[in-house]
Amino acid sequence: MSLVGRALTAALLAVVGLGAPAHAQTTYPFQNPKLSLDARVDDLLGRLTLDEKVSLLHQYEPAIPRLGIKAFKTGTEALHGIAWSTDIHNSGAVVTAQGTVFPQAVGLASTWNPALIKQVGSAVGDEARGYHTINPDVWGLQLWAPVVNLLRDPRWGRNEEGYSEDPYLTGAISTAYGSGIEGPDPDHLRAAPVLKHYLANNNEANRDTTSSDLRPRVENEYDRKAFSAAISADAATGVMASYNLVNGRPDTVNPDLNDVVRKWTGRDLLNVSDAGAPNNLVGSEKYYPTLAAGDAAALKAGLDSFTTDDANAGPTTTAVKEALSTGLLKESDVDTAVRHILSIRVRLGDFDPDGGPYAGIGADVIDSPAHRKLARQTADQAAVLLKNSGHALPLSARTGTKVAVVGPLENTLYTDWYSAALPYTVTPLAGIRERLGSAGTVTDSEGADRIALKDVGTGKYITAGTGASGAALKESATSADSTTQFDVFDWGQGKVTLRSVANGRYAGRYDWGDTIVNDQAQPNGWYVQQMFTLEKDGGGYLLRYAGYETDESWYGDKKYLKAGDDGTLVLATRDEASHFSKDLIAGGTDQAVKAAKGADAAVVVVGSMPFINGREAHDRTTMALAESQENLIKAVRAANPHTIVVVENSYPTTLNWEQANVPGILWTTHAGAETGHAIADTLFGDSDPAGRLTQTWYRSDGDLPDILDYDIIKSDRTYQYYRGTPLYPFGHGLSYTTFRYDDLRVSSAGGRVTATVKVTDAGRRAGDEVVQLYTHQRTSRDKEPVRQLRAFQRVRLNAGRSTTVRLTFRTSDLAHWDVTRDRNVVETSTYDVLVGASSADIRQRAALHLNGETIPARDLTRPTRAVDFDDYRGVRLVDETKERGDAVGAADGGWLRFADVSLGAGAATFTGSAASAGSGSIEVHLDSPAGPLAGTTTVAGTGDVYEYATTTAALHGAKGRHDVYLVFHGDLRLSTFSLR
Repeated sequence: MSLVGRALTAALLAVVGLGAPAHAQTTYPFQNPKLSLDARVDDLLGRLTLDEKVSLLHQYEPAIPRLGIKAFKTGTEALHGIAWSTDIHNSGAVVTAQGTVFPQAVGLASTWNPALIKQVGSAVGDEARGYHTINPDVWGLQLWAPVVNLLRDPRWGRNEEGYSEDPYLTGAISTAYGSGIEGPDPDHLRAAPVLKHYLANNNEANRDTTSSDLRPRVENEYDRKAFSAAISADAATGVMASYNLVNGRPDTVNPDLNDVVRKWTGRDLLNVSDAGAPNNLVGSEKYYPTLAAGDAAALKAGLDSFTTDDANAGPTTTAVKEALSTGLLKESDVDTAVRHILSIRVRLGDFDPDGGPYAGIGADVIDSPAHRKLARQTADQAAVLLKNSGHALPLSARTGTKVAVVGPLENTLYTDWYSAALPYTVTPLAGIRERLGSAGTVTDSEGADRIALKDVGTGKYITAGTGASGAALKESATSADSTTQFDVFDWGQGKVTLRSVANGRYAGRYDWGDTIVNDQAQPNGWYVQQMFTLEKDGGGYLLRYAGYETDESWYGDKKYLKAGDDGTLVLATRDEASHFSKDLIAGGTDQAVKAAKGADAAVVVVGSMPFINGREAHDRTTMALAESQENLIKAVRAANPHTIVVVENSYPTTLNWEQANVPGILWTTHAGAETGHAIADTLFGDSDPAGRLTQTWYRSDGDLPDILDYDIIKSDRTYQYYRGTPLYPFGHGLSYTTFRYDDLRVSSAGGRVTATVKVTDAGRRAGDEVVQLYTHQRTSRDKEPVRQLRAFQRVRLNAGRSTTVRLTFRTSDLAHWDVTRDRNVVETSTYDVLVGASSADIRQRAALHLNGETIPARDLTRPTRAVDFDDYRGVRLVDETKERGDAVGAADGGWLRFADVSLGAGAATFTGSAASAGSGSIEVHLDSPAGPLAGTTTVAGTGDVYEYATTTAALHGAKGRHDVYLVFHGDLRLSTFSLR
């Protein structure tokens, strides 16, 4: 058993009083493992009272002693290892795990190695069982991971949690991770992974009230595909409904939960809400008048478990009972949800007398040597070499080598919101020192300015406390000794953290008080309160508190610091704020340059602080490095031409200057305790870099549209549609050797396309290559991707050796959504098959002709959904009714285009189903929004946006083949229409 495992076992078993697992006798059929799943669920469901069934709908499912049923909790965070959880027995307090921390999720996907990620999932599943034996009330076996939301916009605050901007790669990695968690026996789950967050959740700003507009093509070709892969492969046991709305309807009541997601598998799924989301239906979203109506709608839509009100199930059970008593729900609706819950619990062994086949996994697996080894291997494979000019890498480890390691992340490791605490740390500095050993020397500097702040009014310095608990900062010292000094770390856009030299702890505001205390090992918490800005004001500075709060009522306009009567720093208004002079004790850049001069290589480690630079509830507004970090790189590069930049963050970054001027650039996520080993392994060539980017790295923030624009097709987003030249393309990553591609052969038979290509290691050392296959459809009725990933394989070759890589995909994968007939279609066309080292580095090409379908001219004589347009401007997608269906919400001047319409000898009448709280009109134009006017219909006010009425207009000259445009005036909604 590892030290961590022994410590957790001793401490937590003593707290909760758990001993050896009980071996209860089989009393009821539902406890008999020899019976079928359905028989066990049927038996137990039939024994539960209605009140007992309702009680199981909340996240914290209570014990039912009369049947020998234990309490059960949904939801343990397991994004890249088991993370914190909540202790129901301790007033909802967060309990921090201290187990194996693997690379952040985007780093896991950067390995492009599903087999490895399946091993990672297996380790996470084992550790979930280990924690569960310690305290099942804290660490349940339903795991809220992986996150499969597509990384459509790199500014998303939760970019670190997702895998890729591509649905196929996301599906492959999530399937591997989920299947690893579940274990090899589909009838007996090691743990139960749940996919987050359904659907189209890729912005944090106002995430509970913003609506993601998904036209049918984007919804079916992009967002849903990210979720369908793992569910279809039975590598996940449910989805979590996201906070946002899709087409105007909250995802908490998205009918997809039943109508779409459950159709991807024949197994029961247990779908859960996100935390507090059910209450948003009557709160911020104002979608339903009462919680009873909202909870009833969620159950009917396919939500089974309500994550809300922490451990207090009362509001949920009361609302559900009210819905039952008023006819909003039937008992059969509750039975359906409970059946899904019980099905997963049976598969977890929850009702087995011996706890099931995985019950024997104990706490000794937590942070085990095998898991540490796997974490290092994964961190190695996740690292991406972005640039290597003039063979700057790998570094030499010969005797006498001098390496400088500098930068704000050179000697620290950071965790993130969904991470466990690190049981040990290997920083980049430690990893490089260990690797170089006695053969060379290592100099280092964090490159951070060390300052002291003196109140120009009192002449006294801000002074911090010593010891781990620190003290409230106050003005007391009259000279700049160590208790007055702070290291300043710049995280961009003016935000800095202040680490006290007195105790090595960060200063911050705590418990919503007015004082500042230096007592935190790193910035942390939901409201990150360790951030400040130093605002230039006249000849001095104002110290502004810049912590993450979303409600200014907590502190009003008191954002600045002043000295109180006793000298203690307290929050104050700007007018009241103290003015400080800034004494520079030591210049960080100067120290870094001094360390770098004369070294054989200078390694500059820069990047992000995961609690500050974008995270849950906080999107990024720029992709740039912090200005001081970029300036540090420039200064070190000027001092040492052999400068290597290591970027340690979780998202694409605009490294334009670095790409042009620095010989070597390596990117890694925050990769857990083994980060330093992995960086050293890669820099010195012990691990050949074969991590590949899972997102497009753009050159500028200006290359991106608004973060709320979810239409990747129209806005040319992601590598599939982007037509510019990125800084680094999707799939990019270099190796220390070179690979040659030859003899691509492509065939199609039995509904599958097979490509074989000979890959040769043409260099002088062994290495890994990720062979990627893309397709491009040459002709189509509709706008098609520039290219799209269809298959990939990571291979390892010794120098001079070759292998034949076989890549396959289904012919049906080439389908796209035909909006004219509401179904997938493979068109007759020639398809380019492109094989290479990235989406932009294609080495071999072949053409494949497929005889599929020809999409006929559009027939608008039949009722056509307005959302099935081909193009649009100035409209939003909205909910047709609260229960289901999409409509178009139009404002004045907005239009829809329906391409290639056959009007035959002439259409005489426009008929539409429209709703409007006021009034408006719809014009029918041919060939352009300003083309010939065929007719106009007036939409009378229906009094409610969900109250539709039929509107008609006579048409003139509407015959032959045309693009038909509907041009809107006024504020209205259009559900369906026809031209006859």
